[in-house]
Order: sequence, then C-alpha cells, then structure tokens
Amino acid sequence: MELSSKIIAVDFDNTLCYSDWPGLGEPNLPLIHYLKRQQSLGNRIILWTCRAGKALADATAWCEQQGLTFDAINDNLPEVVALYGNNSRKITCDVYIDDRNMKIEECL
Repeated sequence: MELSSKIIAVDFDNTLCYSDWPGLGEPNLPLIHYLKRQQSLGNRIILWTCRAGKALADATAWCEQQGLTFDAINDNLPEVVALYGNNSRKITCDVYIDDRNMKIEECL
C-alpha cells in the first residue's frame, strides 16, 4: 500500500488559533485557508494538539465553526496504521505545522 496524498499535521494553540489555553482566540485565517486549499487538492489534515477532554472538544468545535475538519485528531490515519501494522505514538505525516517549530539551521 502506498500513501498517495500528503499528510499535514497541525497544532491548535497559537497555530490555528491565537489562544491562551484553555481559552479560545482569533483564527489564523491564512493558515486555515491554506489547510482548506490543501484538502481541496486531496491532501489529508491531522489536528495534533496536547488538548484533551473538554479543551479538545472546544477546539474541534471552534475549528468546525471556521469550516475546518480533520481526517484524524491526535491519531494516525487508518491507512497509515494499516501500512505499518501498528499505531505508533508518533504520528506519520509529511509536514508538521506548529508555533514551536524550529528550523534545523537554527540549531547549528
């Protein structure tokens, strides 16, 4: 089995939403538009956040209000699990979008 679409994992707090956890804030509209465009091209989106319970439910409802839905939430896509025969704790994706991301050049 080969994965044909790109998988994009995106964080919620201060990435999709300019928030002060556990509260919600203003949407990052350029990022939301980018993700919707990627979905329209057939790419898959995973919400990858530390939120759980009510805070996660609030975040997913907020995303739905922005017109953004996900192929998975804090989990691998079913086809990835099938491909590798397990569901590792680290998600498989092509791109991680997170406010705490650092470029390797910054480490050198």
